[in-house]
Amino acid sequence: MPNLSVIEMSYEYDNDEPARIELMKPFDRISNPRDIRHKLRLNQQEFWSKIGVTQSGGSRYESGRSMPKPVRELLRLVHIEGIALDKARGDDFEVVSYLKSANPRLYRTLKKAAQGKTTRKK
Repeated sequence: MPNLSVIEMSYEYDNDEPARIELMKPFDRISNPRDIRHKLRLNQQEFWSKIGVTQSGGSRYESGRSMPKPVRELLRLVHIEGIALDKARGDDFEVVSYLKSANPRLYRTLKKAAQGKTTRKK
């Protein structure tokens, strides 16, 4: 697996410190989703329900069953990138994609600002 940077994510849970999660590239293999879940201090029901997977299905993935690409991507988007799927809309992704290609410098500046806001939030 490539050397990936680490970010801190704070959730609205009673945690002593933010979870540290490795950034992933789209469609990267997830070696052990249980490790990600433990770092976020979530139980199986909380973790897997955020991406539309039942607790029993998530348990199978944590035990080594192959995870389909759409599930891997949802896991990455929600639990690693911190995207709240219930608030994201298709046109939001179109705007981001356009901004990224039309003005990469502004995109990087806004991304850094947003990440700084996310990591400070408690």
